Amino acid sequence: MSSTATSGPWKVLGCKGCGSAIVEAALVLAGISYEREEVDYSSKEGHAKLSQVNPLAQVPTVVLPDGTVMTESAALVLYIDGLVPELGLVPSLRDPLRREFLRWLMFLVAAVYPTFTYGDEPTKWTPDGAEELRQSTDDHRKGLWRLVEGAVRGPWFLGDRPSALDLYVSVMTRWRPGREWFAENCPRLHTIAAAVDEDARLTQVWATNFSDASAA
Repeated sequence: MSSTATSGPWKVLGCKGCGSAIVEAALVLAGISYEREEVDYSSKEGHAKLSQVNPLAQVPTVVLPDGTVMTESAALVLYIDGLVPELGLVPSLRDPLRREFLRWLMFLVAAVYPTFTYGDEPTKWTPDGAEELRQSTDDHRKGLWRLVEGAVRGPWFLGDRPSALDLYVSVMTRWRPGREWFAENCPRLHTIAAAVDEDARLTQVWATNFSDASAA
């Protein structure tokens, strides 16, 4: 493992109920120690704190032991996999499944995630028609999830082997439209989420991030 991962704990600036839980889960599975600091990015204080190291003031924001700042969950997952490739978070370079993994990883962060960026705080983007923006992004997201559902091989996203995509599914299905909707409309994704929930190694991650957090 890289000395960057072993010279001290990583610092994760995270927010309950947010995507930072994906990175925390990956770190736990990889056996990389980290210290978590709760930062509510929607508050004035939290925004100011995050802005000091991340101009977008978003989570996850991670400070590595050597002081390097990393952001963006996909970048962090790929980096963690490079440190601990034997974990199998990402299919290896010569594995044909890597193409599917990269496609759907980028789909989740580039297509699904932005629906929350605009839908969670619609008044930030349009003072008029905020309700319509919230509704339209919610509806669009459901269509995107149905596309993702069609790509699931089962029992895990890529088939017989779990990957980081399953961590994304576990976390993101907790957000709007919620697990009940997934159970009815995207049962394969719901099955993956339930299976990840049962991983005892991640119990504390889920408790910390979702026990008191409301759905997005």
